Amino acid sequence: MVVSQHLSSNGAMFSDPTLYRSLVGALQYLTITRPDIAHAVNFVSQFLHSPTKDYFLAVKCILRYVKGTLHFGLTFHPSVAPGALVAYSDADWAGCPDARRSTSGYSIYLGDNLVSWSAKKQPTVSRSNYESEYRALALTATEILWLTPSPS
Repeated sequence: MVVSQHLSSNGAMFSDPTLYRSLVGALQYLTITRPDIAHAVNFVSQFLHSPTKDYFLAVKCILRYVKGTLHFGLTFHPSVAPGALVAYSDADWAGCPDARRSTSGYSIYLGDNLVSWSAKKQPTVSRSNYESEYRALALTATEILWLTPSPS
């Protein structure tokens, strides 16, 4: 899915919302082992209550991507630096054209292995790009603190 694509909730309604919800639910389950589709699935999951034809086309695009990349997935390997936690975070400022809320995302690696990731809409509207990035960083720091073992 094109990251810069911004679909609106305005448009022709999809004729079978149950099919849409079923497909998106299956894709949500698949994100457990396929973080590469997490952003796109998060995006189409926001309109389960009233899907449009454009959103169904986006779901079909994700399904075609999954079909072409069946060999992708999470793998765990012994790491050179097994105790090092490395985190990346990002946010898009006012990425939702309807609610004007930002989306935060992070990925955390233990050595070379991805151990935690998230992408979700921020609960409040940010006034600037810096504010949305700060919220994403705070969310990432919280997750790192939760993953870090406490000193004995």
